[in-house]
Amino acid sequence: MIILISGISSGFGRAMAMRLSSEGHKVYGTFRKPSDVIKGVTYIKCEVTDDAQVEAAVKQVLDAEGRIDVFINNAGIGIGGPLEFTPLEDAKRQMDVNWMGMVRFLHFVVPVMRKQGSGKIICMSSIGGLIGLPFQGLYSASKYAIEGYCEGLRLELRKTGVSVTVVEPGDFSTNFTSRRKSVTGPEVAEAYPNYARSMESIENDEKTGLKPDYLAEQISKIVASKNPPYNKIVASPLQKLSVFVKKIVPRRTFAWILSLYYKL
Repeated sequence: MIILISGISSGFGRAMAMRLSSEGHKVYGTFRKPSDVIKGVTYIKCEVTDDAQVEAAVKQVLDAEGRIDVFINNAGIGIGGPLEFTPLEDAKRQMDVNWMGMVRFLHFVVPVMRKQGSGKIICMSSIGGLIGLPFQGLYSASKYAIEGYCEGLRLELRKTGVSVTVVEPGDFSTNFTSRRKSVTGPEVAEAYPNYARSMESIENDEKTGLKPDYLAEQISKIVASKNPPYNKIVASPLQKLSVFVKKIVPRRTFAWILSLYYKL
């Protein structure tokens, strides 16, 4: 299959590119900053916040292959901290990369797949796109946006032969944690005395989380599936349970449970 993945420099994207390429797929991947090259993968430099660069990336694949069988939207960033202290420019960038980056790619990929009469769209959301997370509210907002967009897109493409799958990873041990931009300062600590303790808990969960190779394995199964799932949670049993619990208990009760877990 001809596969295009956004954001393959590290983490999930790199693991997916390695796995899918090793299985014999022709993989194209976008990147912002250079990284160790994966043998057999074609790299395309692309800033996902730039309309023209995204269009050019899709065109490069089409010019070379004539089709795109699978598109995996993976590029994303994280911003942490109390919402009120997060600079508005950071808030805009969070949405521009995580959500609008996906929208840009799909703007150019969907017509290709619809005309082909086939294709798989796989978009990376998060457990944070199902549960609003403290001190990661903007990240959650960007992932909730992905969930809603893909739900609508799936219905629009229902009779076209194009599938839409949203993947919701839980905590994974990647460099995402170290690369997260966090709000700091004495005024933050004064206003939110539990902030540091809560973020320490969040980061510990991430550092001890699942390995990205496991996520890549699940993506491989979706790519190979004749009937891809609408959604796929890839997380620890506890995090999967949290999604189920949210559905069955009152919202106030669930908020109380989260406040205990995150030491708020």
